[in-house]
Formats: sequence, structure tokens, C-alpha cells
Amino acid sequence: MTRLYSSISVETTLASTISNSATSMTVATGTGTALLGGVTLAAGNVDQFTVAIDPDTANEEIVFITGAATDTFTIVRARAGTSGVSHSAGATVKHVLTSDDLTFYTTGVATANAAVPKSTLTTTGDTFYASAANTPARLAIGSTGQVLTVASGIPSWATPATPNLTIDAKSANYSFVIGDLNKLITMSSASTTTFTVPNGVFTTGQQINVQGIGTGLVQIRNDGTTTLTSTGATSGAPNLRAQFSAATIICTGTNTFTVIGDIA
Repeated sequence: MTRLYSSISVETTLASTISNSATSMTVATGTGTALLGGVTLAAGNVDQFTVAIDPDTANEEIVFITGAATDTFTIVRARAGTSGVSHSAGATVKHVLTSDDLTFYTTGVATANAAVPKSTLTTTGDTFYASAANTPARLAIGSTGQVLTVASGIPSWATPATPNLTIDAKSANYSFVIGDLNKLITMSSASTTTFTVPNGVFTTGQQINVQGIGTGLVQIRNDGTTTLTSTGATSGAPNLRAQFSAATIICTGTNTFTVIGDIA
């Protein structure tokens, strides 16, 4: 059965006497819903709602309500170590939390915890278990700085490669393409040249690095539809300040870019 609980249940009283073996009880007219405190019991006696009859007296009995029809309830008697006894009309009926409920909860937690494979990864050589049967998954703690990799379905530890910056050299006017992301695009020319930032190629957060390595002026310009901002003398038309100056072009919104670095 599924145990149900309520924090807003209102106690009531028996409408009539019940014997020590009765399997139903009726409470005071109109109080059945308040006793359940908003809980709805599924049909077929598959749920249970714990109440005490004559609580805090010598006749206290814990029963499970398993079905409800307005003010009449189907009940299972003598629960949580109590005995079935007769109760008179007017006996108090209230929703309670019992030691039986708490035992049910702790048992469930222990059962669930036992079903989870345990893996302790603390030092080199420790084994990681990836199945309920605690079968080793051929995975071990590596040394400091290593990461988990998976090749052909077999996990293993490996030291990640240090990413290198790709350098792409240009010597004439150039319009950026998506393949330039995160690269350093250099410009080597004795004449004035232009890097153009195109429309519809880049998305927010993407960036390109540029550097002028020739003696000629290097300009960064929009394509007529993109928007540039910078601290250059002309915000929307920055230049690299001098030979070997560098800058980063960052997309900050749809066809909108900011240029930061050694610009003029």
C-alpha cells in the first residue's frame, strides 16, 4: 500500500460504536473530508491513511483508512502494535504519525541505498563500478590533472592536450569566415589593408583575434550592415594602433561586434 499523509487534518469523532473487529467506521456528519486533510484515497484499498481512535487513552488503537465514502471509511485494525478494541460513539479520531510509519520510511531508504552501486574514487588505481552487479567498468583514478575519456566504449584516464592557438596569415584585404573563430589572423602588408566583419556569419559570444605584423595600417571595418563599437578614434571604424598591435573582435549580439585591444 501507498502511505499518505496530511499536515492539515482536523480531528473528529465516531458517529457510532464500532466493535473490536469492525472493518468500517463512520465519523461525525460532514467531517470526513477534514479528517483526510485533502488526501484522496485511490479506489481498491491500495492507499492507507493512519489515524488513532481514542488517542492518549487506554483504548488507543491505530488503524489504517484504506477507502473513503464521504464520512464512512474502510479500515484495517490493530496497526503499529496496538490491539483491536471496541470504541464508543463520540470517541476521538485523529490523523497521526506513528513509529510504524517512520520504520517504513527508514526501511525504504535503506533498501534504496543498498541497491545503488558504491564507487570510491580517491587515489590512483581505485575502481569505478558502473553496474548494479558491481562489475568493474575498467575505469581508474588517474594522476592529478588527468580527465576521463571514452574510446570504443571503454572509459580510461588521459592527460588532455593543451589547446594551441591557430595562426592564419593574410597579406591583403580579408573578410572573416566562420572558420576564423578563436584563431589569430595576422596581416602582413606595407600598404593599408582592411579586415571586414561580415553579416550573418557569427553568433553572440564568438570571437576572432587579429594582429598587424606589417608596416601598413590595418583597419577593422563593418560590411555596411554589421555594427562595430570600440574605443578607437571612430568607434565604428577602429584601426590597429601600430605594427604588432593586436585586438579581439567579439560578437555581442546579432550582427553587432565590439573590438578590444591595442587600437586607435
